[in-house]
Amino acid sequence: MITEQGPGVDTVLAEARRGVRRYTPHETLAARQRGAIVVDTRTETQRAETGELPGAIVIDRTVLEWRLDPASDVRIAEAVSYDVEIIVVCRQGFSSSLAAESLRRVGLHRATDLEGGIEAWLRAGLPLHREPADVRR
Repeated sequence: MITEQGPGVDTVLAEARRGVRRYTPHETLAARQRGAIVVDTRTETQRAETGELPGAIVIDRTVLEWRLDPASDVRIAEAVSYDVEIIVVCRQGFSSSLAAESLRRVGLHRATDLEGGIEAWLRAGLPLHREPADVRR
């Protein structure tokens, strides 16, 4: 029996997206071409089923903030500034919104996500590939 009601995931998701400009697939592609870090947080199984996102860095959601925080001792080489443009990608664009909000709370104020996730990428007719992913642990 639930005795207290929290805000619920839909409310939390709406708050995470409030005032944030989320990117379309084509905007994500353009951002990557101008140097943005595109981070794929999909599971290995999801990536194997659908394909890899060209140019993306794969970072497990469990370590995302530590790999992208420029002040972290375990950051990736690309995490050079809190002003880096970061686009988080997941399967449908839900968990990526929450992940991008968490990155903004760390100080990465330009973090956003791909609206609709990889599914939107595919609907837009953009390519995926089967080559090995750039996985950062």
